[in-house]
Amino acid sequence: MNYGNIKYTDIANGSGIRLTLFVSGCSNHCKGCFQPETWDPGYGAPFTEEVEEKIMKELRQPWYQGVTILGGEPMEFYNQHGLLPFLQRLRRERPELNIWVYTGNVYEDMMPGGIRHCEVTDALLRCIDVLVDGRFDETLKNIRLQFRGSENQRIIDMKKSLAEEKPVLCKQFR
Repeated sequence: MNYGNIKYTDIANGSGIRLTLFVSGCSNHCKGCFQPETWDPGYGAPFTEEVEEKIMKELRQPWYQGVTILGGEPMEFYNQHGLLPFLQRLRRERPELNIWVYTGNVYEDMMPGGIRHCEVTDALLRCIDVLVDGRFDETLKNIRLQFRGSENQRIIDMKKSLAEEKPVLCKQFR
């Protein structure tokens, strides 16, 4: 897995102060995407053990409330495989941090039988607190929306959604 950027002390991609990891590779190619360079899975640099260690060290700072993963497309199968060990480690070592993932796919695509479901998807989804789903749609762009770019995108509470087996929207972000 490659990554294009890491933002430290980010406040735009989820609630609170966050560390944000932009993974590389996206087959969605949304019109108006704010970083089309991340569509190429080879863009950026490899997500190595050294990069992971640097992130984990940075996350010891007391101001972080969470980590956000976006891209590119985190739910490309190769990114799911690359992210799972990292997110599982975050859960073990920093359980107080919340994890947000942005995807151009929809929640339903990640359920068994969906086009973004593979052998690691269920474990990956159990690591996530908030999923922002849906392709960016230029015709539905709304700059007044909190933590999303277009009106079709949903902010989903993953713990409740997995328990209820259907997408449950985060009430505070409706």
